[in-house]
Amino acid sequence: MSVSTQSMQEEQVVVFQLMEQVYGIDINAVYEIIRMETITKIPRTPGFMEGVINLRGRIIPVIDLGLRFGLGQGERTTASRIIIVEVSGQTIGMIVDAVQEVLRFPSGSIEPAPPVVNGVDSAYLRGIAVLEERLIILLDQNKILQEKEKEELLQANIG
Repeated sequence: MSVSTQSMQEEQVVVFQLMEQVYGIDINAVYEIIRMETITKIPRTPGFMEGVINLRGRIIPVIDLGLRFGLGQGERTTASRIIIVEVSGQTIGMIVDAVQEVLRFPSGSIEPAPPVVNGVDSAYLRGIAVLEERLIILLDQNKILQEKEKEELLQANIG
């Protein structure tokens, strides 16, 4: 791929806030963004799994992204949202502190992620978008859950 072709390609991400940091996830993985609602707890699930919600007749597992990344649980406010995403063929909800915007930027502005970014293991990351005076940590939605966790959700008929 030539340099001019690569610089013309664009990324489009949903930008959200989590524990004072700014993250982005590929818009193609996002089904919808909803307000916080009552989450039904499920026994014997990983600590970062909040439970399930009923979204128009579908049972969707919901995880707390801050807990998933080992950052702790954020305060739930009126700005808190659940981002409904596709993760390796499974639909899940991710609790975030706030959704900020949908953003387009050139693919060439993505740099590789260092091994650890603000306490988040780089295994979950796709890279970092460097945009003028902003840095946006890009998540790889297919790596948010480990294979064992995906299997547990399938066995529990959740997701």
